[in-house]
Amino acid sequence: MSKTTCMTRLALLIAVGGAIHWVERMVGVPFPVPGAKLGLANVVTLYCIIMWGGSKGVYVAVGRTIFGSLLGGTFGTPAFAMSLSGGVAAALVMSAAYFLLPVGAVGASMSGAVTHNLTQLAVFALITRYPGVFVYSPYLILLAIPSGLVTGLIASYFKQRSEKLLSFH
Repeated sequence: MSKTTCMTRLALLIAVGGAIHWVERMVGVPFPVPGAKLGLANVVTLYCIIMWGGSKGVYVAVGRTIFGSLLGGTFGTPAFAMSLSGGVAAALVMSAAYFLLPVGAVGASMSGAVTHNLTQLAVFALITRYPGVFVYSPYLILLAIPSGLVTGLIASYFKQRSEKLLSFH
């Protein structure tokens, strides 16, 4: 694949991921834990990891978080710091899980979802100097498992569809 094609596809993934990030933030899902989300923008990151590898996945995670935060007006805020750190940590863990462990896209996604939540809690605790926030961790982990499952299934579906539509090999 040429550099131009690669850059174009990554830019499209960043745009789609940023838009999903923004929409999910604006719409919200009524979870019993404050700040919990489905994390559907991680579909784009995981798809990129599966198709092109971990470094491109981290690049997309950073780009989509910046773009989504600019759209949502949270760029430079503590929410942005939490989102960016969670996204990067999740991308790294999903890459490691997908390529080093026999867990597939769903297992990688679930591990990334848990990592994303715990990283965000850690950053929040550092910013606020309030470690009591970790009381939410069991609830966030319980929510991360099904959301990671859904994200992994969606990313797997898009991988299968794109392999049929585009020549990635």
